[in-house]
Amino acid sequence: MAEQMSHGPTTYREPANRWATGFAYFAGCVMVVAGIFGVFAGIAAILKNDVFVFRGDYVFKWDVTGWGWVHLGIGVLLVVAGLAVFTGQLWARVVGIVAAVISAVANFVFLPFFPLWAIVIIALDIVVIWALATYSPERAAY
Repeated sequence: MAEQMSHGPTTYREPANRWATGFAYFAGCVMVVAGIFGVFAGIAAILKNDVFVFRGDYVFKWDVTGWGWVHLGIGVLLVVAGLAVFTGQLWARVVGIVAAVISAVANFVFLPFFPLWAIVIIALDIVVIWALATYSPERAAY
């Protein structure tokens, strides 16, 4: 009988999705930047109630000061989650996805105040959600 040489278990490693890896880091950066802008927008709305202008009669009529507090809180959450994404931890990606979903919903309701800004942020939130949902540090090739 011929001796078989064993070099250890053969495992198949699926190639890394470089797009998902790059977008995960991009998502962390976008979350930090969008969070900082959210903090600034929230502070502006809290300090001066007439910074934002109503456009017509819209279904969601809330006090702008209240929106300021909402955007301030979401902004802080996005900054913290964005910085945590760079650690590659699962909990950071989950918090990042939840924060991006909350941000998208809040900006959807914020459409009558700044429509273009809200649409851009919603689009970035969708990219962030995709990137964090598809990224796996175990599959990343460094």
